[in-house]
Amino acid sequence: MKLVIQRVKKANVVVENKVIGEIDNGFLVLIGIAPTDTKENANFLVQKLIHLRVFEDENQKMNLSIKDIDGELLIISQFTLYADCSHGNRPSFTTAAKPEFANELYEYFVEQCKKENIKKVATGEFGADMQVTLQNDGPVTIILEK
Repeated sequence: MKLVIQRVKKANVVVENKVIGEIDNGFLVLIGIAPTDTKENANFLVQKLIHLRVFEDENQKMNLSIKDIDGELLIISQFTLYADCSHGNRPSFTTAAKPEFANELYEYFVEQCKKENIKKVATGEFGADMQVTLQNDGPVTIILEK
């Protein structure tokens, strides 16, 4: 499982010209799922995500978590995080999980985040053509894998 986490001032996701998810101060999280991923992987990464201290404290040090700042999450499934570009110029996605399994684990990940009492947990639409807009803060981008 891979997470690309971007600290944002705001972000939204649009499907068919309609905003389906939006947040203010918090994290935009792109999540990629492999066939070997488990609920244990998801649980581990949820805990890393919500305790990741990359928000500034009163001394401008990255020392606060999303829970500390009462931040929000926008979680978007992105199978292209498992693109293999080692042969030729066209990516292969054979290392990404099949959609049914990936969607199940994606939904599980979202539900575990919601159980952590995050102010707001918004999502994209699994498998949809989405347009994502964000105002990256910093910029701060972190990659987590399990």
